[in-house]
Amino acid sequence: MRPENQSSVSQFLLLGLPIPPGQQGVFFTLFLGMYLTTVLGNLLIILLIRLDSRLHTPMYFFLSHLAFSDISLSSVTVPKMLMNMQTRQQSISYVGCISQLYFFILFAGIDNFLLAVMAYDRYVAICHPLHYTTIMREGLCVLLVAGSWVLSCGSALLHTFLLAQLMRPENQSSVSQFLLLGLPIPPGQQGVFFTLFLGMYLTTVLDNLLIILLIRLDSRLHTPMYLFLSHLALTDVSFSSVTVPKNLVNMQTWQQSIPYVGCISQLYAFIFLVVLTIFFWL
Repeated sequence: MRPENQSSVSQFLLLGLPIPPGQQGVFFTLFLGMYLTTVLGNLLIILLIRLDSRLHTPMYFFLSHLAFSDISLSSVTVPKMLMNMQTRQQSISYVGCISQLYFFILFAGIDNFLLAVMAYDRYVAICHPLHYTTIMREGLCVLLVAGSWVLSCGSALLHTFLLAQLMRPENQSSVSQFLLLGLPIPPGQQGVFFTLFLGMYLTTVLDNLLIILLIRLDSRLHTPMYLFLSHLALTDVSFSSVTVPKNLVNMQTWQQSIPYVGCISQLYAFIFLVVLTIFFWL
């Protein structure tokens, strides 16, 4: 639903580093050495952890996966950069750019999640040393690593999709507003339907506000259950207020349209409050 026109994009130009032509080989050797050092160093870490049985602990298990993630993260961009240095081809295709972007976000996310998991492992080791082996059992360690991969994949897919929408290669037509079909209400019954929807909306808002007020005033209701219930009531009020007021205004003004920004804002608020309600129910 993007409003502006876009030109066709099949590849992107890479500015690269401002390397003088005579020093191309020096910089190529430098970056190749740094890349090989990173890869070989992390492979050595993985190999040592696998071969030494004394290192078969949760901490080193996470460290081996972090080393693998670092190798993968380095391999996303550096080989392409080294190839560009040799071929002097300062461009990348649209598909290649999106793929590289996805894997970069994926492995960067895995690095962050694994560092968080390792911090949790240290927290358990320091604060609960007697229960460390019970808490950090093999099944939990595998689950934490698998969860890091799943969450990173989901995050990378979402961010890549959103960024791909900003770089879509095809042309798009201009859109400034959307027409709303609305309800098939006969002109003579406009007031009846307006009153009906207004009454339902006010009832919903006042009921939920009354729930929030009672929970706040009665100290006996200051429990986790009623705390969640008050937030759920507030979410219901906000949820109703996303679309109904606009619907009521349209009924009175006969304006069956919504601007682009208003549509996107309404869509964001609607999805946000739906997801928030689901989490409160869980």
